[in-house]
Amino acid sequence: MKDTETRPRQTGQETAPATAACYGPLLVEPDLPFIRTIGSRIGDSFTRCMQCGTCAATCSLSPESAAFPRKEVIWAAWGWKQRLLSDADVWLCYQCNDCSTRCPRGAHPGDLLAAIRQECIIHYARPGFLARWVNDIRYIPVLLAIPALVLALALKLRDPLDALLGFSARSGDRIVYAYSSPFPHWLINGVFFLALLLVLTTVVFSIRRFWRHMKCSLEKDFGLKQVRGVWPSLGATVKNIFAHHNFSGCTTAHIRYLSHPLTFFGFLALSAVTIWVITAGINPLIKGEFIYPFAFWSPWKVLANLGGLAVAAGCVLTIRERLFGTAYNTAGNYYDWSFLITLILVALTGFATEVLHYFRMEPHRHVMYFGHLVFVFALLVYMPYSKFAHIFYRTTALVLAESFGRKKGVPPLGDGPRGGAAP
Repeated sequence: MKDTETRPRQTGQETAPATAACYGPLLVEPDLPFIRTIGSRIGDSFTRCMQCGTCAATCSLSPESAAFPRKEVIWAAWGWKQRLLSDADVWLCYQCNDCSTRCPRGAHPGDLLAAIRQECIIHYARPGFLARWVNDIRYIPVLLAIPALVLALALKLRDPLDALLGFSARSGDRIVYAYSSPFPHWLINGVFFLALLLVLTTVVFSIRRFWRHMKCSLEKDFGLKQVRGVWPSLGATVKNIFAHHNFSGCTTAHIRYLSHPLTFFGFLALSAVTIWVITAGINPLIKGEFIYPFAFWSPWKVLANLGGLAVAAGCVLTIRERLFGTAYNTAGNYYDWSFLITLILVALTGFATEVLHYFRMEPHRHVMYFGHLVFVFALLVYMPYSKFAHIFYRTTALVLAESFGRKKGVPPLGDGPRGGAAP
């Protein structure tokens, strides 16, 4: 290629990146609002970066070619919004903050990548206004009022729907003390099923768009080619997620190797029990009469209680480390805390409801159960817009990175220089 050839102009607003085969002088037109947004979340420390490469050399997960977070720090300072929002490497970081604690300039690259992930979720999630609400502390009353009103409306329509559909038809002679008579099982299942159906629909469209942009970036910016099928990559990614391999290499935030599995597997246990209850009518594994609520020593009740305890313990460990530990250079922002607090409130109100139920306290158990349902509704329905969305975005990015060989120890693929590397 001739020396006179130049790379296509990059601006913060453009979505079409330069190909890896192009290089030379580069005109940078920063996206100033994006720089200000990132600065409002974590401060302007990332502008101190002198590109020494300590962060990339420190990270045990950073690939050998175009290593992160070095290039992301300079891209953020340049305001390359679209490049960052389509960068799969941003999601390979688990914010252990090994890089931040060893940065000689105090640029906090770990916090920067966390802020970019937040902006990525806000950018791709639909509808956009709801993403902005969930990430703005001023909208807490509105966000809690929505599930409260939905549940109140469901309660108001309970009797007409019951009369129309006949859900409360007698099914046996066994007397069961209802968990909460104002909230029959069929009503709660119906409300949450419709809400989750809407949530998953929005997630599918958001993730498809996210996948396309990342794939384009890997092919054009990095000059990489797909070296592994999507399904094998998905299998390897799921195995890695369940084993939590990527947390074991962290030295600064080693506590995450305990707190994150507790929260993760605790939530899976609660999800398994919930699915078992919801599918009782069609579940082929259930033999004989299905009695709900479960007895205290039922295996499913024990699993639910252990799951709730694990979630609460994981959240407490994370909160403790954020406030008093050394693993974080910052205590996090509203984006981090809103998810943590919602999750722990789901666990605590669930236990409180259970205790009040066993003591037959009226109407306290119904009031507490209503609050529990509000927090569960908020956790699940706002999932595509909160930090909980990591479960979709990170998994998608890891699958794509696996299929393109974009991981530690893999040599550069394709021909030509790496367009994604920092200068």
